[in-house]
Amino acid sequence: MRLLIVGPIGGEIGAASKIALDRGAKVGHADDIDAALATLRMGQGAELVMVDVKLDIARFIASLRSERISVPVVACGVGTDSDTAVRAIKAGAREFIPLPPQAELIAAVLEAVAEDSHTIIHADAATSELLRLAEQVAPSNASMLITGESGTGKELFARFVHRHSRRAKQPFVPVNCAAIPDNLLESELFGYEKGAFTGAVARRIGKFEEANGGTLLLDEIGEMEPRMQAKLLRVLQEREIDRVGGSKPIKIDIRLIATSNRDLEAEVAKGAFRDDLLFRLNVVNLHIPPLRERPADIPPLYRHFIKKYTQANGLPERPLAPAARDALLRHTWRGNVRELENTIHRAVLLASGDEIGAEAVTFGNGGHTASAAPTYAGASGAAAHPASGLVGRTVAAVERDLIIETLGHCLGNRTHAANILGISIRTLRNKLRQYIDEGVKVPLPGEAQRAAI
Repeated sequence: MRLLIVGPIGGEIGAASKIALDRGAKVGHADDIDAALATLRMGQGAELVMVDVKLDIARFIASLRSERISVPVVACGVGTDSDTAVRAIKAGAREFIPLPPQAELIAAVLEAVAEDSHTIIHADAATSELLRLAEQVAPSNASMLITGESGTGKELFARFVHRHSRRAKQPFVPVNCAAIPDNLLESELFGYEKGAFTGAVARRIGKFEEANGGTLLLDEIGEMEPRMQAKLLRVLQEREIDRVGGSKPIKIDIRLIATSNRDLEAEVAKGAFRDDLLFRLNVVNLHIPPLRERPADIPPLYRHFIKKYTQANGLPERPLAPAARDALLRHTWRGNVRELENTIHRAVLLASGDEIGAEAVTFGNGGHTASAAPTYAGASGAAAHPASGLVGRTVAAVERDLIIETLGHCLGNRTHAANILGISIRTLRNKLRQYIDEGVKVPLPGEAQRAAI
């Protein structure tokens, strides 16, 4: 949970900040409304903002809405003035927390926001059974491996396990192994001592120590290189770590959950993943079926995403037209829930009239129906038959156009595009850096772009 506190950090608000920290939240601070808006604009996101009721909460929430920044706001203030609380709620605050703070009230608010953010929306019997199994094994301390295709919601299931474990009040620390360069992953996980290397000007606590007492999630562990796999195996065996540049081991108490969209058994056969590490991780395995195998989940999911993105973009909520609904139910969802979310986000933005029609529902291949043949935009932006359009073109050019088109359909979101393309975020970033150097226009985050170049 990332919490941003807005207002002078003094007495009572400072106490609220400490309570949140003790409950596992990461707490940032801004002195006033303008500083808070600047922080959020710079991408230093928060899952909850707590604002001193003496500040202009109405202006803050109005600015958030006008700039399409979607984050829940809680007001807090000293005293029990009911009029003050009512004004804050009318301005758009979700809750009012009286100060001095009560630890249980702060914890309840944090838990409620986390629950809203990480709820697994479902209706399919397969998903219900998976959640039942996850809840059954959650109280144990056993390591867990969660597998499934990209976009199926593996991190959400990991958070579900943590919330239902005995460690629920302790930190949940996720680490994306695919997003951190190999040469930085060791210091990120284990931390380092002052002077351990050039630039290490102070001691830094690693993710293992940050998660001590709680749960550490190693997302996409199949991307971890063999040297780090050996170090991780030692941690699981000895339950201790060595900071980079440290002189003595540090005992840790964590529950480790790993996720992978790869077949790790096949990776072991290829020599890319250690079999002894796989045995250590795979004490309990949760395999999340792809969305196409749990079709009953699609309707509640698209209803949830319609509500989410109409609110985030300040648009009226419109129902899905029957033809659009049928297209969603027919589609094979190669990118799973993440692809469905992106599709609904686009549809909300593209829709006109009183409902979201089929013309607004476009899939990652540029088509409007699940049965449409995949098309690829060439340098001219014209779509062609997949065979005739590719003949005479280099593999590099076809790859470039597919990456740029997918990124445009994902509104510039690098992580979503990488998952749909089936490549690591690191590979995607390297490709985009190359295209930018070649003068190719690359969609920025939040920017939709259909033409390849």
